[in-house]
Amino acid sequence: MVDSSGRVAVYLDFDNIVISWYDRVHGRNSYGKDRQRIADDPHDAEVAERLRLAMIEVGAIIDYASSFGTLVLTRAYADWSSPVNADYRSQLVARAVDLVQLFPAAAYAKNGADIRLAVDAVEDMFRLPDLTHVVIVAGDSDYVPLAQRCKRLGRYVIGVGVAGSTAKSLAAACDEFESYDSLPGVVRPVATDPKQQAPAKDAKAKDETKSTAKTKRSRATSKPDEQSEATALLERALRLGHDKADADEWLHASMVKTQMRRMDPSFSEKALGFRSFNDFLRSRDDVSELSEEGHERLVRLRER
Repeated sequence: MVDSSGRVAVYLDFDNIVISWYDRVHGRNSYGKDRQRIADDPHDAEVAERLRLAMIEVGAIIDYASSFGTLVLTRAYADWSSPVNADYRSQLVARAVDLVQLFPAAAYAKNGADIRLAVDAVEDMFRLPDLTHVVIVAGDSDYVPLAQRCKRLGRYVIGVGVAGSTAKSLAAACDEFESYDSLPGVVRPVATDPKQQAPAKDAKAKDETKSTAKTKRSRATSKPDEQSEATALLERALRLGHDKADADEWLHASMVKTQMRRMDPSFSEKALGFRSFNDFLRSRDDVSELSEEGHERLVRLRER
């Protein structure tokens, strides 16, 4: 539900999010390897196709930010003369995004966008005291001091970054962190495995429904260690909840999720391949018990 009372400022380190998503789609360090080819001839058929497959859904980011309240200002920082970024200009202007030009000398220098974005954000907070939320779209740990300063000035800080390319320290510095991969409207890249392309020999595999197959493909996009980290996070949140109540007392599922997000703002069940938090809990039945009687969803730690 949209919070109509919030007043939101959005800051996009556009080069950061574009490069991170390109690497997410095509593999680690792919942009660095393709940078020269892109600069030499961005209209080359192969290069253009790789860029198309890694296009950012700007609307998904703006729509997510608007769920926190009225967008007071939205700024994107990049070298807009670059052919890669120029393709986004009409899309950004259509969503009333202010394009901040970083000239080539600064755009690729270390901390080029970071410093300009941070200075503008701090200035805006003093200039617009009614701002309640700050959305930082980036994944660089250099933004940790900015997130901390925004929180000290009383703003609620939301981070948005690409899974696998976001510093843990930045996610932890935010009040809430959402993976770009899990935003509505973003199609997550699915790694192709030659073994998965072979015909299934198990007869049961042929009986799987399309929805089940889709869920499995979605979960395949998250690494095994991300799944195990989420399980450990759930267990810690449940233990904390039981410490404040009776050991056998049922806890509200929404409160458990809130506690998990407080401990790790980057947690997202959708990024792990689940449609809802309840689906996530059902998949962890070795750790938790879920009660779905009535309208409330209650959960408690399963004793091993």
